[in-house]
Amino acid sequence: MASAEVVSNNKTERWRRAHLGPLSPDFLRISTPRDIQEQADRQAALALYQQQAATTYMAPNIIGRLSITIAQAKLVRNYGITRMDPYVRVRVGHFVYETQTDPNGGKNPRWNRVIQSQLPTGVNSIYVEIYDECSFKMDELIAWTEIKIPEAVLRGETHEDWHPLSGKQGEGVEGMVDIVLSFATTGSIQTFTYPPAAPVVMVPNVSGPMPIFIAPLQPQAAPIPPQPISEEDMKQVQEMFPNIDSEVVKSVFEANRGNKNATINSLLQMTDQ
Repeated sequence: MASAEVVSNNKTERWRRAHLGPLSPDFLRISTPRDIQEQADRQAALALYQQQAATTYMAPNIIGRLSITIAQAKLVRNYGITRMDPYVRVRVGHFVYETQTDPNGGKNPRWNRVIQSQLPTGVNSIYVEIYDECSFKMDELIAWTEIKIPEAVLRGETHEDWHPLSGKQGEGVEGMVDIVLSFATTGSIQTFTYPPAAPVVMVPNVSGPMPIFIAPLQPQAAPIPPQPISEEDMKQVQEMFPNIDSEVVKSVFEANRGNKNATINSLLQMTDQ
């Protein structure tokens, strides 16, 4: 009888010591030196990204910021058995950007994607490629074009136009893509230059500390936040320009950071061309 009581007490003690509740993410995980190094590298990269994201760094060979709105396209053919899932890849010098995919966009995809790209010195063209996103093979290149940046855009005007596309059908006969361009010089963009000397942040390393050079944040004026685009402003501007697609109007609004008067001036320049 006494033996049974001892066994019962032992079970009660073991249950009392048991851990109840959610387990930690590293439960039963063996941390190797490689795991420790990868975690340290991720933390250092995240810190560097957060500091750089908080500033607008403009390299010396950059003359300004080019705003590219990829609105929509009208293609002459749907390649494949099902409707295509097109997306756009844009190249500005050595900078490459992609829009989101328009699922089942087929021959009339719409993206309405605004791309803000730095414009290097000597670059006077952008290259546009339209791809069909595929699941079980490489994405297929559907159409492409080279667009010369108009001088009017570099002078500060907003330019919207349909550009002919080349592809399997031939030169300039694969369809057209609708693109809005605007430009801001470096003088109107808030820039940040890293100082020549920066403190050293030590990051753990299995073989010793690894120096990671991270530039500190410098005091600077807060950027002007974009104005919210109200439905009333959109309606008024759309009534003033009934022949311009509402998505294009919205894109021009966003390019002008919600400024209604600047948007109207940009649209007037577009209609005068």
